[in-house]
Amino acid sequence: MKLLKLHSILLLLIFAVSCADDETSAEDLPPEEQMFQGEFEFAKTFGGSQDEEAISVTKTNDGGFAVLGFTQSTDGDVVGKTATDSDYWLLKFDGQANLQWSKVYGGTGDDRGQKIITTNDGGFAVIGYSRSDDGDVTDAQGFYDYWMLKLNSSGDLQWQKSFGFPGSDRGYAIVQTTDEGYFLSGYLDVTASEGQGNDRSAGVLHGVGEFWGVKLDAEGNKEWRRYFGGTNNDRSYDAIQAEDGGFIMVGNSESDDYDITDPRGSYDFWVVKTNAEGELQWQKNFGGSSIDIAYGITKTLDGNYVVTGDIRSNDGDVAQIHGNADVWVIKIDDLGNLLWKQNLGGANFDSSNKVLQLENEDLLITGSSRSNDIDLTENYGDSDGWLMMIDKNGNLQWQQSIGGSDFDVLSESIQLDDKSIISVGNTESTDGLVEENKGNKDILIVKIR
Repeated sequence: MKLLKLHSILLLLIFAVSCADDETSAEDLPPEEQMFQGEFEFAKTFGGSQDEEAISVTKTNDGGFAVLGFTQSTDGDVVGKTATDSDYWLLKFDGQANLQWSKVYGGTGDDRGQKIITTNDGGFAVIGYSRSDDGDVTDAQGFYDYWMLKLNSSGDLQWQKSFGFPGSDRGYAIVQTTDEGYFLSGYLDVTASEGQGNDRSAGVLHGVGEFWGVKLDAEGNKEWRRYFGGTNNDRSYDAIQAEDGGFIMVGNSESDDYDITDPRGSYDFWVVKTNAEGELQWQKNFGGSSIDIAYGITKTLDGNYVVTGDIRSNDGDVAQIHGNADVWVIKIDDLGNLLWKQNLGGANFDSSNKVLQLENEDLLITGSSRSNDIDLTENYGDSDGWLMMIDKNGNLQWQQSIGGSDFDVLSESIQLDDKSIISVGNTESTDGLVEENKGNKDILIVKIR
């Protein structure tokens, strides 16, 4: 009898050990087998005693990521800076979000980085706008210029270019093109340029601000420049290369003339499509009678495009708004035809900055929210960063608010190889999900696994 009991105990022990061996954690799986869990892992802050913001993030070839924004500090996490003007700030992290290095770029004026991409050679290209005419800035053109930098994988400056005229010309988007060149987008102060900035025509002096596309070769030499708009404020905040080699720019239009042929209201989502040479192929307005602004675009796996931003309209193309402002997501085809639309949010003010197509066809939207109802379940106070995941038809699958009792916003997100999400922005909080504040406003880096 004793031998039988001992045998049974041994069998139970062997079974328990076998089961323990089979219980492999998600982190132990190879990247291709891991899945997004939607679980908050951490929120880290970086900065000094002044203001910092993170605007853009890109995956790197070593499994890590790089973050671009700007800094005004000369202390804390900021090194190599001696004055409190704004400089581009680039931070490089490994796959576990450990800071490996950081670098600042700029002059004695106001320089603010807006977008970073990883280039085909493993380095980086960044765009923003600069008011400097010294330091790293060697070819200033006016009050504010597009300022582009080409960097190697260690952040060393390889070359830099300024584009602009005497007014306020601001760069927000950069794309590495299929011919190894670059396409820059933002807006041009066409009044100050006196109609200059259209290389393929005599140029028509439209008005205050224009969508402005600048095509460069691989060494940063200008190939062409084109602007589009009407007599009021028309500003582009994101761009993408289309399937046919042309370019799509998105932003807002306040105009109702010249290139704008079907205005909907005060400010509209405005989408402009050019061919590869910068000639206008089509343009479309979306929105209602109030203020609607597009901030981001992504190409979908089926060859179409999704655009996101925020809306205040409750008519026109908008079915029904939830609150003061909603996140608005639209899907269009290659001719600009509206395929579907979706608004997300609560009873307060909600906005989105960027949208990313994921490998499983879901769409990740990055933004901010002041709401805690309808599509949201929590608000930590004031404005929170807000992450949303919708399926390919626009249906909400998952959402998460990130922040504390002060002002927090998220600007852009990426998905790493292990399917976790890295989102970047800025924070003024010291509570909630934000454990530390190093100055007035810090860079915020969030990981969701």
